[in-house]
Amino acid sequence: MTPLESLLGIVEEIYEQMKDGRIPEIEITTRTKKNIEFKEDSEVWVYGDRKSIRSAKSVKGASQLLKMVYLIGFLKEQLKKGKSSTLREIYYISENWGIAKFNEQLESDRLIEDLEILTGFQRERFNVRPEEDGATVFGPIKIREKTRRGERTIHCQDDVGEGGYQIPTNVDNLEFLDCGADFVIAIETGGMRDRLVENGFDEKFNAIIVHLKGQPARSTRRLLKRLNSELNLPVVVFTDGDPWSYRIFASVAYGSIKSAHLSEYLATPSAKFVGIRPSDIVKFDLPSDKLTDEDVRALNSLLSDPRFGDDFWQKEIRLQLELGRKSEQQALAKYGLDYVTEVYLPERLTELGVL
Repeated sequence: MTPLESLLGIVEEIYEQMKDGRIPEIEITTRTKKNIEFKEDSEVWVYGDRKSIRSAKSVKGASQLLKMVYLIGFLKEQLKKGKSSTLREIYYISENWGIAKFNEQLESDRLIEDLEILTGFQRERFNVRPEEDGATVFGPIKIREKTRRGERTIHCQDDVGEGGYQIPTNVDNLEFLDCGADFVIAIETGGMRDRLVENGFDEKFNAIIVHLKGQPARSTRRLLKRLNSELNLPVVVFTDGDPWSYRIFASVAYGSIKSAHLSEYLATPSAKFVGIRPSDIVKFDLPSDKLTDEDVRALNSLLSDPRFGDDFWQKEIRLQLELGRKSEQQALAKYGLDYVTEVYLPERLTELGVL
Protein backbone atom coordinates (compact mmCIF):
# COMPACT_ATOMS: atom_id res chain seq x y z
CA MET A 1 0.00 0.00 0.00
CA THR A 2 1.31 3.44 -0.92
CA PRO A 3 1.39 6.44 1.46
CA LEU A 4 -1.45 8.04 -0.50
CA GLU A 5 -3.59 4.89 -0.35
CA SER A 6 -3.00 4.68 3.40
CA LEU A 7 -4.05 8.29 3.90
CA LEU A 8 -7.18 7.87 1.80
CA GLY A 9 -8.00 4.70 3.73
CA ILE A 10 -8.48 6.83 6.86
CA VAL A 11 -10.97 9.08 5.10
CA GLU A 12 -12.75 6.12 3.55
CA GLU A 13 -13.20 4.57 6.99
CA ILE A 14 -14.75 7.79 8.31
CA TYR A 15 -17.01 7.96 5.25
CA GLU A 16 -18.20 4.37 5.68
CA GLN A 17 -19.08 5.01 9.32
CA MET A 18 -21.15 8.07 8.38
CA LYS A 19 -22.76 6.17 5.50
CA ASP A 20 -23.86 3.49 7.97
CA GLY A 21 -25.39 6.11 10.23
CA ARG A 22 -22.65 5.83 12.86
CA ILE A 23 -20.85 8.67 14.55
CA PRO A 24 -17.36 8.66 13.01
CA GLU A 25 -14.39 7.84 15.17
CA ILE A 26 -10.81 6.62 14.85
CA GLU A 27 -8.68 4.57 17.21
CA ILE A 28 -5.15 5.82 17.72
CA THR A 29 -2.18 4.84 19.86
CA THR A 30 -1.91 6.79 23.13
CA ARG A 31 1.26 8.85 23.09
CA THR A 32 2.26 9.14 26.74
CA LYS A 33 5.09 7.82 28.89
CA LYS A 34 2.60 5.36 30.41
CA ASN A 35 2.28 3.73 27.01
CA ILE A 36 5.90 3.12 26.10
CA GLU A 37 7.58 -0.22 26.63
CA PHE A 38 11.05 -1.63 26.08
CA LYS A 39 11.44 -3.77 22.99
CA GLU A 40 14.05 -6.40 23.75
CA ASP A 41 15.18 -7.26 20.21
CA SER A 42 15.91 -3.66 19.12
CA GLU A 43 16.63 -2.31 22.65
CA VAL A 44 14.53 0.82 22.17
CA TRP A 45 11.35 2.20 23.73
CA VAL A 46 8.24 1.92 21.55
CA TYR A 47 4.52 2.46 22.03
CA GLY A 48 2.53 -0.17 23.86
CA ASP A 49 -1.01 -1.41 23.22
CA ARG A 50 -2.97 1.41 24.83
CA LYS A 51 -5.37 3.12 22.45
CA SER A 52 -7.61 6.15 22.65
CA ILE A 53 -10.74 6.95 20.67
CA ARG A 54 -11.12 10.20 18.77
CA SER A 55 -14.84 10.58 18.22
CA ALA A 56 -17.16 13.15 16.69
CA LYS A 57 -19.41 12.68 19.73
CA SER A 58 -17.70 15.72 21.27
CA VAL A 59 -17.09 19.11 19.70
CA LYS A 60 -13.35 18.74 20.30
CA GLY A 61 -13.28 15.27 18.73
CA ALA A 62 -15.35 16.38 15.73
CA SER A 63 -13.02 19.34 15.22
CA GLN A 64 -9.95 17.09 15.28
CA LEU A 65 -11.46 14.70 12.75
CA LEU A 66 -12.42 17.61 10.50
CA LYS A 67 -8.89 19.00 10.60
CA MET A 68 -7.48 15.56 9.88
CA VAL A 69 -9.67 15.19 6.79
CA TYR A 70 -8.66 18.64 5.53
CA LEU A 71 -5.02 17.79 6.11
CA ILE A 72 -5.31 14.50 4.26
CA GLY A 73 -6.97 16.34 1.39
CA PHE A 74 -4.06 18.75 1.21
CA LEU A 75 -1.49 15.94 1.35
CA LYS A 76 -3.37 14.06 -1.38
CA GLU A 77 -3.06 17.00 -3.77
CA GLN A 78 0.56 17.57 -2.79
CA LEU A 79 1.49 13.95 -3.50
CA LYS A 80 -0.34 13.92 -6.82
CA LYS A 81 1.48 17.07 -7.95
CA GLY A 82 4.85 15.90 -6.71
CA LYS A 83 5.15 18.95 -4.46
CA SER A 84 6.43 19.23 -0.90
CA SER A 85 5.82 21.51 2.06
CA THR A 86 7.32 22.25 5.45
CA LEU A 87 5.62 21.76 8.79
CA ARG A 88 5.49 25.54 9.15
CA GLU A 89 3.89 25.99 5.72
CA ILE A 90 1.15 23.47 6.55
CA TYR A 91 0.25 25.49 9.62
CA TYR A 92 -0.11 28.68 7.56
CA ILE A 93 -1.90 26.94 4.66
CA SER A 94 -4.68 25.98 7.08
CA GLU A 95 -5.58 29.68 7.36
CA ASN A 96 -7.75 29.04 4.29
CA TRP A 97 -9.60 26.10 5.85
CA GLY A 98 -12.19 28.07 7.80
CA ILE A 99 -13.21 26.31 11.02
CA ALA A 100 -10.69 23.56 10.22
CA LYS A 101 -7.66 25.86 10.55
CA PHE A 102 -5.04 25.08 13.17
CA ASN A 103 -4.81 27.26 16.26
CA GLU A 104 -1.03 26.78 16.55
CA GLN A 105 1.74 24.89 14.78
CA LEU A 106 2.00 22.43 17.65
CA GLU A 107 -1.50 21.26 16.73
CA SER A 108 -0.67 20.64 13.06
CA ASP A 109 2.64 18.97 13.95
CA ARG A 110 0.83 16.55 16.26
CA LEU A 111 -1.71 15.75 13.59
CA ILE A 112 1.07 14.89 11.14
CA GLU A 113 2.46 12.53 13.79
CA ASP A 114 -1.00 10.99 14.18
CA LEU A 115 -1.03 10.25 10.46
CA GLU A 116 2.38 8.64 10.72
CA ILE A 117 1.10 6.31 13.43
CA LEU A 118 -2.16 5.51 11.64
CA THR A 119 -0.51 4.78 8.28
CA GLY A 120 2.88 3.41 9.33
CA PHE A 121 4.62 5.86 6.99
CA GLN A 122 7.02 8.65 7.97
CA ARG A 123 6.01 12.24 7.19
CA GLU A 124 8.75 12.44 4.52
CA ARG A 125 6.70 9.91 2.52
CA PHE A 126 3.90 12.48 2.50
CA ASN A 127 6.42 15.03 1.12
CA VAL A 128 6.40 16.89 4.43
CA ARG A 129 9.73 18.19 5.73
CA PRO A 130 10.82 20.20 8.76
CA GLU A 131 12.33 23.67 8.63
CA GLU A 132 16.08 23.93 8.13
CA ASP A 133 17.55 22.72 11.40
CA GLY A 134 21.16 23.86 11.13
CA ALA A 135 22.66 20.88 12.99
CA THR A 136 26.14 20.07 11.70
CA VAL A 137 28.84 17.38 11.43
CA PHE A 138 32.57 18.00 11.74
CA GLY A 139 35.22 15.31 11.63
CA PRO A 140 37.16 12.68 9.67
CA ILE A 141 34.45 11.28 7.42
CA LYS A 142 33.89 11.58 3.68
CA ILE A 143 30.33 11.39 2.35
CA ARG A 144 28.52 11.43 -0.95
CA GLU A 145 25.30 13.42 -0.95
CA LYS A 146 22.55 13.04 -3.53
CA THR A 147 20.86 16.33 -4.42
CA ARG A 148 18.40 17.47 -7.08
CA ARG A 149 21.38 18.75 -9.08
CA GLY A 150 23.30 15.50 -8.87
CA GLU A 151 25.85 14.16 -6.43
CA ARG A 152 28.62 15.86 -4.49
CA THR A 153 31.41 14.48 -2.32
CA ILE A 154 32.35 16.22 0.91
CA HIS A 155 34.99 15.57 3.54
CA CYS A 156 33.47 16.86 6.77
CA GLN A 157 36.83 18.02 8.08
CA ASP A 158 38.72 19.26 5.03
CA ASP A 159 35.94 20.62 2.79
CA VAL A 160 33.90 22.59 5.34
CA GLY A 161 34.28 25.63 7.54
CA GLU A 162 34.60 25.49 11.31
CA GLY A 163 30.82 25.18 11.56
CA GLY A 164 30.91 21.84 9.78
CA TYR A 165 28.69 20.14 7.19
CA GLN A 166 25.00 20.88 7.60
CA ILE A 167 22.93 17.75 8.05
CA PRO A 168 20.32 17.44 5.25
CA THR A 169 16.67 16.64 5.81
CA ASN A 170 16.90 13.16 4.26
CA VAL A 171 19.96 11.51 5.79
CA ASP A 172 19.24 8.28 3.94
CA ASN A 173 20.44 10.03 0.77
CA LEU A 174 23.96 10.12 2.21
CA GLU A 175 26.56 7.48 1.38
CA PHE A 176 29.51 7.01 3.72
CA LEU A 177 32.63 6.72 1.55
CA ASP A 178 35.52 6.81 4.01
CA CYS A 179 35.77 7.23 7.77
CA GLY A 180 38.80 7.73 10.00
CA ALA A 181 36.85 8.21 13.22
CA ASP A 182 36.89 6.06 16.33
CA PHE A 183 33.68 7.44 17.84
CA VAL A 184 31.01 10.12 17.55
CA ILE A 185 30.37 12.83 20.14
CA ALA A 186 26.99 14.56 19.92
CA ILE A 187 26.97 17.97 21.62
CA GLU A 188 23.99 19.98 22.81
CA THR A 189 25.29 23.54 22.45
CA GLY A 190 27.00 25.41 19.63
CA GLY A 191 29.41 27.05 22.04
CA MET A 192 30.76 23.72 23.25
CA ARG A 193 30.90 22.38 19.68
CA ASP A 194 33.06 25.39 18.77
CA ARG A 195 35.29 24.78 21.78
CA LEU A 196 35.99 21.18 20.74
CA VAL A 197 36.68 22.17 17.13
CA GLU A 198 38.96 25.05 18.16
CA ASN A 199 40.88 22.77 20.53
CA GLY A 200 41.34 20.15 17.80
CA PHE A 201 39.40 17.47 19.69
CA ASP A 202 38.35 15.84 16.41
CA GLU A 203 41.96 15.39 15.28
CA LYS A 204 43.48 14.39 18.62
CA PHE A 205 40.86 11.75 19.39
CA ASN A 206 39.68 10.83 15.85
CA ALA A 207 36.17 11.99 16.70
CA ILE A 208 33.19 13.04 14.62
CA ILE A 209 31.58 16.03 16.31
CA VAL A 210 27.82 16.38 15.78
CA HIS A 211 26.09 19.54 16.93
CA LEU A 212 22.61 18.59 18.17
CA LYS A 213 21.43 22.20 18.29
CA GLY A 214 19.28 21.61 21.35
CA GLN A 215 16.57 18.96 21.03
CA PRO A 216 17.83 17.07 17.97
CA ALA A 217 15.83 16.87 14.78
CA ARG A 218 14.91 13.50 13.32
CA SER A 219 17.56 13.86 10.63
CA THR A 220 20.25 14.32 13.28
CA ARG A 221 19.09 11.30 15.27
CA ARG A 222 18.92 9.25 12.08
CA LEU A 223 22.48 10.22 11.20
CA LEU A 224 23.72 9.15 14.64
CA LYS A 225 21.85 5.87 14.24
CA ARG A 226 23.44 5.22 10.84
CA LEU A 227 26.96 6.11 12.00
CA ASN A 228 26.54 3.67 14.88
CA SER A 229 24.84 0.78 13.09
CA GLU A 230 26.58 0.97 9.69
CA LEU A 231 30.09 2.11 10.68
CA ASN A 232 30.07 0.55 14.15
CA LEU A 233 31.07 3.85 15.77
CA PRO A 234 30.31 4.34 19.47
CA VAL A 235 28.08 7.36 20.10
CA VAL A 236 28.37 9.54 23.19
CA VAL A 237 26.13 12.49 24.09
CA PHE A 238 27.50 15.57 25.86
CA THR A 239 24.86 17.90 27.32
CA ASP A 240 24.19 20.38 30.09
CA GLY A 241 23.18 19.12 33.52
CA ASP A 242 19.45 19.82 33.63
CA PRO A 243 16.23 17.82 33.02
CA TRP A 244 15.75 19.19 29.51
CA SER A 245 19.24 18.04 28.54
CA TYR A 246 18.60 14.57 29.96
CA ARG A 247 15.59 14.40 27.66
CA ILE A 248 17.85 15.31 24.75
CA PHE A 249 20.00 12.30 25.59
CA ALA A 250 16.92 10.12 25.96
CA SER A 251 15.65 11.07 22.50
CA VAL A 252 18.99 9.96 21.02
CA ALA A 253 19.47 6.76 23.02
CA TYR A 254 16.01 5.54 23.99
CA GLY A 255 13.67 7.24 21.52
CA SER A 256 11.40 10.18 22.28
CA ILE A 257 7.88 9.72 23.62
CA LYS A 258 6.20 11.73 20.88
CA SER A 259 7.94 9.76 18.13
CA ALA A 260 8.18 6.34 19.76
CA HIS A 261 6.64 4.88 16.60
CA LEU A 262 10.00 5.67 14.92
CA SER A 263 12.34 4.55 17.70
CA GLU A 264 13.76 1.59 15.79
CA TYR A 265 14.58 3.92 12.89
CA LEU A 266 15.95 6.84 14.92
CA ALA A 267 17.24 5.70 18.31
CA THR A 268 20.78 4.57 19.14
CA PRO A 269 20.34 2.38 22.25
CA SER A 270 24.08 1.93 22.79
CA ALA A 271 24.65 5.72 23.07
CA LYS A 272 26.34 6.75 26.32
CA PHE A 273 25.81 9.88 28.42
CA VAL A 274 28.94 11.94 29.03
CA GLY A 275 27.10 15.12 29.91
CA ILE A 276 27.24 17.14 33.08
CA ARG A 277 25.85 15.04 35.93
CA PRO A 278 24.47 16.34 39.21
CA SER A 279 27.31 14.47 40.89
CA ASP A 280 29.74 16.52 38.74
CA ILE A 281 28.43 19.70 40.35
CA VAL A 282 29.69 18.34 43.65
CA LYS A 283 32.81 16.56 42.35
CA PHE A 284 34.13 19.51 40.36
CA ASP A 285 32.56 22.27 42.47
CA LEU A 286 30.99 23.66 39.29
CA PRO A 287 29.32 27.06 39.05
CA SER A 288 25.59 26.35 39.09
CA ASP A 289 22.14 27.93 39.05
CA LYS A 290 19.16 27.30 41.25
CA LEU A 291 16.54 24.91 39.89
CA THR A 292 13.34 26.64 38.81
CA ASP A 293 9.92 25.30 39.76
CA GLU A 294 9.60 24.07 36.19
CA ASP A 295 12.94 22.26 36.49
CA VAL A 296 11.78 20.55 39.67
CA ARG A 297 8.52 19.42 38.05
CA ALA A 298 10.46 18.09 35.05
CA LEU A 299 12.90 16.16 37.26
CA ASN A 300 10.05 14.60 39.23
CA SER A 301 8.44 13.62 35.96
CA LEU A 302 11.66 11.90 34.88
CA LEU A 303 11.62 9.81 38.04
CA SER A 304 8.45 8.11 36.78
CA ASP A 305 9.63 7.94 33.15
CA PRO A 306 10.48 4.28 32.37
CA ARG A 307 13.38 5.40 30.17
CA PHE A 308 15.08 6.76 33.30
CA GLY A 309 14.31 3.80 35.53
CA ASP A 310 17.84 2.44 36.02
CA ASP A 311 19.87 3.06 39.16
CA PHE A 312 22.21 5.59 37.55
CA TRP A 313 19.48 7.99 36.50
CA GLN A 314 17.36 7.54 39.61
CA LYS A 315 20.37 8.30 41.83
CA GLU A 316 21.51 11.33 39.80
CA ILE A 317 18.03 12.84 39.50
CA ARG A 318 17.34 12.47 43.20
CA LEU A 319 20.72 14.04 43.98
CA GLN A 320 19.88 16.99 41.75
CA LEU A 321 16.58 17.54 43.53
CA GLU A 322 18.46 17.41 46.82
CA LEU A 323 21.09 19.90 45.62
CA GLY A 324 18.50 22.16 44.05
CA ARG A 325 21.09 23.16 41.43
CA LYS A 326 21.82 22.74 37.71
CA SER A 327 24.95 23.43 35.67
CA GLU A 328 26.01 23.98 32.05
CA GLN A 329 28.74 22.44 29.92
CA GLN A 330 30.55 25.76 29.82
CA ALA A 331 30.86 25.73 33.62
CA LEU A 332 33.94 23.52 33.13
CA ALA A 333 35.70 26.67 31.85
CA LYS A 334 36.19 27.46 35.52
CA TYR A 335 39.35 25.37 35.19
CA GLY A 336 40.42 26.89 31.86
CA LEU A 337 39.31 26.75 28.22
CA ASP A 338 41.22 23.53 27.54
CA TYR A 339 40.01 21.62 30.61
CA VAL A 340 36.99 20.09 28.88
CA THR A 341 39.06 18.60 26.03
CA GLU A 342 42.25 17.84 27.96
CA VAL A 343 40.82 16.47 31.21
CA TYR A 344 37.05 16.11 31.59
CA LEU A 345 36.12 14.37 28.33
CA PRO A 346 39.19 12.09 28.12
CA GLU A 347 38.63 10.91 31.69
CA ARG A 348 34.89 10.40 31.22
CA LEU A 349 35.33 8.64 27.86
CA THR A 350 37.99 6.37 29.36
CA GLU A 351 35.64 5.48 32.24
CA LEU A 352 32.99 4.49 29.67
CA GLY A 353 35.43 2.41 27.63
CA VAL A 354 35.22 4.65 24.56
CA LEU A 355 38.90 5.68 24.66
